[in-house]
Amino acid sequence: MPATIIAGAQWGDEGKGRVVDLMAAEADMVIRCQGGPNAGHTVVNDRGRFILHSVPSGIFSPRARCVIGAGTVVNPAGLVAEMAGLGDAGVDPERLLISERAHLILPYHRLFDRLEEVRLGSKRIGSTGQGIAPAYSDKAARCGIRAGDLLDPTAFRRRLAEVLEWKNRVLTSLYDHPPIAAEEVLAEVEPAAAFLAPFIGDTVGPVHEALTTGKRLLLEGQLGVMRDLDWGAYPFVTSSSPTPAGMAAGAGVPPQHVDRIIGVVKAYTTAVGAGPFPTELTGPEGDRLRERGGEYGATTGRPRRCGWFDAVAVAWAARVAGFTELALTKVDVLDGEARIPVCVGYRDGDREIASPPATALMDRVQPVYEEFPGWEGPTSAARTVAALPRAARAYIAEVERRSGVPITLVSVGPERESAIPWASGPEHGR
Repeated sequence: MPATIIAGAQWGDEGKGRVVDLMAAEADMVIRCQGGPNAGHTVVNDRGRFILHSVPSGIFSPRARCVIGAGTVVNPAGLVAEMAGLGDAGVDPERLLISERAHLILPYHRLFDRLEEVRLGSKRIGSTGQGIAPAYSDKAARCGIRAGDLLDPTAFRRRLAEVLEWKNRVLTSLYDHPPIAAEEVLAEVEPAAAFLAPFIGDTVGPVHEALTTGKRLLLEGQLGVMRDLDWGAYPFVTSSSPTPAGMAAGAGVPPQHVDRIIGVVKAYTTAVGAGPFPTELTGPEGDRLRERGGEYGATTGRPRRCGWFDAVAVAWAARVAGFTELALTKVDVLDGEARIPVCVGYRDGDREIASPPATALMDRVQPVYEEFPGWEGPTSAARTVAALPRAARAYIAEVERRSGVPITLVSVGPERESAIPWASGPEHGR
């Protein structure tokens, strides 16, 4: 049976967790494909409000086997704490499988992450400090340590000693920081390894068995296309590929098995961290969106940068990612706005630019806006398209037209029942 990919269509924080949670009821397997605990997926259901950093959002569906794929990076102690919190809420973590090929985030990765941000000063990337980039750097440099290594304590200690010899030279010479002792790493990792050992194993076998026996798979991405290592605003990007192609690779799912690619997009735009953000609002309008939308990082609590909908970036993301449909979230946050601008192009002096340029140019472009009327009535109580204000329907239709991808789901709140199926048609126009 085919697989569905759910990916971010902006800078991340679009609401992917709630879309996965909604669709997981019909999935047999949910796979977290790339990234790590630098971003949290927020899920609101009848059990409460949860922020998941590594565990797939499908963990709340009793039928879904949940997989942390080889393309991810895993903080062992952090994952144990997350699983324990789920257990306390009555959610059984026994359905979780961790790829033996997933790379580990170890204490020195988090240390290097923080030290590098300090070294960069005003040029810092805006890292969450979770050790993501150093862990992926080690993976690419072939000096990483993987989840499967936790299953052999002797081999893990030997591998750790080899890596620390090099890491400590960098710590002392480049950062003027005391060396880190192996015992410090082991004190954190060994208790977590004992807990996680039963969950670590081969994921290719179970994934391909599911694919060949009529099961339905759901692939859950992290961050968004504009943070992609290749296609985002480099170097203000993450260290993995949150595009569907990267996600399929990280999950071990061959691309011919994918039949739906759902891009999740907010009705406005947000970003965490540094880098170009053409539609950013730095005054009262931005503050208003932030407070209405609760736009604070799920991992760090940092206030998110907020701006109007950037149709240029979303259309670009759709081309790069190959979205077959969009899920539009947080429409209710725009309730009460008298006017709602949509960025339909960029301008650099006298030149208009139709797609996101290279970072240096993108940092100085000015957004070209087209304005649309807002709506006075609230949308949060709507459960059908007809119940939405006419101006809200017109705005959604314009987002769809500018993005070039059909919208199939509209969300007007965090609850599962606030997700409204959307079918394109002339009745949605102005």
